[in-house]
Formats: sequence, structure tokens, C-alpha cells
Amino acid sequence: MSKAINRKLAGAIALSLGLSLAACGSMPQNRSLYSTKQPVVERTNYVLDVQATAGGLPIPEQQRLADWFQAMDLRYGDRVAVDDPTGNGATREAVATLAARHGILLSDGAPVTAGHVEPGNARVVLTRSSAQVAGCPDWSAKSDMNYTNATSPNYGCAINGNMAAMIANPEDLISGQKGTGETVVMSSSKAINSYREQAPTGEGGLAASDSAGGGN
Repeated sequence: MSKAINRKLAGAIALSLGLSLAACGSMPQNRSLYSTKQPVVERTNYVLDVQATAGGLPIPEQQRLADWFQAMDLRYGDRVAVDDPTGNGATREAVATLAARHGILLSDGAPVTAGHVEPGNARVVLTRSSAQVAGCPDWSAKSDMNYTNATSPNYGCAINGNMAAMIANPEDLISGQKGTGETVVMSSSKAINSYREQAPTGEGGLAASDSAGGGN
């Protein structure tokens, strides 16, 4: 009788230990304040081969390239490069003019792309970067126990996910903008100018307040 009781007791203890270990396995493990959920920046290359002559790009090819830039919604953060085996400066100048309409400057070197450029053609490469935080949200820690005083697996998902979504140029998440050491007036006062140029809205706008003050 006592042996049967001992066996049942041993089985209950083994089961409780197993449940405890399983619960510990789902506890957070990151004991630092650094988030393991970081933005990942990916680059995608889009290419368009255009016919190039000694004088640069013919008018029909310029129109085709302009339509392609429009369809791709060329914008800030994109990089445009020209892969021209002939090294024709006129072709590069024509592409630079079309890209400048969207506020984009040509990059010095073109990235490596699949395939080769046919003779008489030049390849325009548009490189676009995107950022996202993989594995978010992460609610894998299903236990309230936290014996190691670690951070939640979901720690950092909100702030890093918002940064990845809001930063205009995802490349800034990698290296950031390089400063010149001098204050650039156009960028330093951009926020103030934007506030000043806003038109007053509503009956309680800034203009109404100023006129009332002048009357007094």
C-alpha cells in the first residue's frame, strides 16, 4: 500500500517539475535593455533598358523613361544610376535631367543587376529601400513569471516599427545622414517656416486673434 502511494507521489512530483520547466521555457530571456526586434532594411533594384545613341537618348526613349519614372513614383530615398557600357556622357546627362524633375540626383556607380546590357542600350537602375521589423508583434511569452527580470519578447516592436514606417529614407537607419559641420539654413529652419506658412483655420484662428488685438 505504501509503495503505491509513493509511486503516485513520485508521479505527481515529476509532473509538477515538468510543468514548472515548461513555464520557465516560455519566460523572457533578454535581460538587457536592447531590443531584439530591430528594423531590417532591404534593397530592391528595378531596371529599364533604353536605346542610346551617340547624342544621348532619342526623344521617344526619353518619353518612355519619363513615363517609367512616373509609374514607379520616383521619390525621396530612391537611387537612380546608369549602367552604360559605352560611357556616353550624353546618355547620363539625359537621364539626370529626367530624374531631376523628381528631385533625384544620379548615383555615381550602378549596382550589379541580372543579365547584361545589349549593345546600343543603356540600363537605368532604380534602387528602392524598405524597412520593416520582422516577428512583430511577439506575444510568445505566455507566462507571467519572470524570474530573470528580462524584457518582453515584444519589447521594441512599437517604437522600432513606427520608425521603420515613418523614416522617409530607410537608408538612414543604416548609416544616417552625413553632416558637413556647417548649419544648413534651409533644413534647420524648415519646421519653423512650415509653422509660419500654415493658413489659419477655424473661427479661433491666428489671424482673428491678431486682428482683435490690433483693434484694442
